[in-house]
Amino acid sequence: MVPLVDFGRRRDYLASDAMGARNSNGELACIILAAGKGTRMRSARVKVLHPLLGRPLVSYPVNLARELGADPVVAVLGHQREAVEAALLAEFGEDTIRTVEQVEQRGTGHAVRLAMPALRRFAGIVVILYGDVPLLRRETVRALVGTARRYGCLALVTTSPPDPTGYGRILRDQRGHVIGIVEQKDASEEELAIGEINAGIYAAPADFLRTATAGLSARNAQGEYYLTDIVARAARSIGVSEVDADFRDVAGVNDRRQLGESEAIMRARINSAWMRHVTFHDAESTVIEPGVTLGVDVELGRGVSLRGTTRVGRGAHIDDGAVLIDTVVGAGARVAPYTVAVGADIAPGALVGPLVSLGPGKPTPMPAASKTAANGARNGAAAPTARLKRATRKSGVVRARG
Repeated sequence: MVPLVDFGRRRDYLASDAMGARNSNGELACIILAAGKGTRMRSARVKVLHPLLGRPLVSYPVNLARELGADPVVAVLGHQREAVEAALLAEFGEDTIRTVEQVEQRGTGHAVRLAMPALRRFAGIVVILYGDVPLLRRETVRALVGTARRYGCLALVTTSPPDPTGYGRILRDQRGHVIGIVEQKDASEEELAIGEINAGIYAAPADFLRTATAGLSARNAQGEYYLTDIVARAARSIGVSEVDADFRDVAGVNDRRQLGESEAIMRARINSAWMRHVTFHDAESTVIEPGVTLGVDVELGRGVSLRGTTRVGRGAHIDDGAVLIDTVVGAGARVAPYTVAVGADIAPGALVGPLVSLGPGKPTPMPAASKTAANGARNGAAAPTARLKRATRKSGVVRARG
């Protein structure tokens, strides 16, 4: 019996609730492969738990699957299974994610084979994602799933990296149809010269995956069950189609350098999306985590960091160097430079800071000077900045004394 653990849905995660992403008719399921240790990270922490913009790597494919309506989502875990389960529970709550343990790491084909009993009553399309690929775009997976559903085939993602070394190469026949994948260690010199590679991301009918993974063999250079071997089987039966993607979108995180590069790309994507109605004074130095929401006409200074579930109301100004974590900023408020707020509630029109720390869970007081400044700001006048000689904490709220 495969052990299953059910986790549920965290309601503030990205925009899943607003999008109505839950799928009730059983048309799509997802398997996420996240059992590896990640030796190249050189860390006591398993790779998929390393944070990217405040959230563990593994949360990104889980959220993507849920946005696309996958139900159920099955995560195959191995190293530090209990810690990964705890992270998934913290992110998503209960009753959504099923986990399957891969005790012995015998390849990606073996991992998918272990996951299939958790989908024994499922008859739709199954998409296979990875716990260390955080930059995969929604439109790529949507096109992949649509192709598999439309033609009843195996659909896979292909890409052409600057250097294909280490990746499985795409094999095509004379008509250009995909007929198989050969892994680096099993490839001939001619095959190693191929620049097009397999990204490892698939969508296929569940019945095909059950049969194909059950028939995998470990007779290869690695002694593993290659998931890539199902491609040749599909080419002889249900057919294979491909969706091309940019290599940067499908590349996995294998070391800390790649983790840093992925975070920079994700940060740029998030900031670019907010620029439709938010002003950035220096987007490259501004950090906005995925769970943050920003109202129209918000203005962000240089070096601002907005984390967790921070919400900033319409027309608020967040000045240089401010760090807000799980904080609510009311409409028209101004957060002066180098304010640090954790779990704070800043009133609409308030002026707080500079150089203060606001404690968790307490409403921020609005001194008369701040009210005057906020009213002046709304009337088009420059808001004066209060000079604070000393700040003391009282009842969890920082109060300034001049």
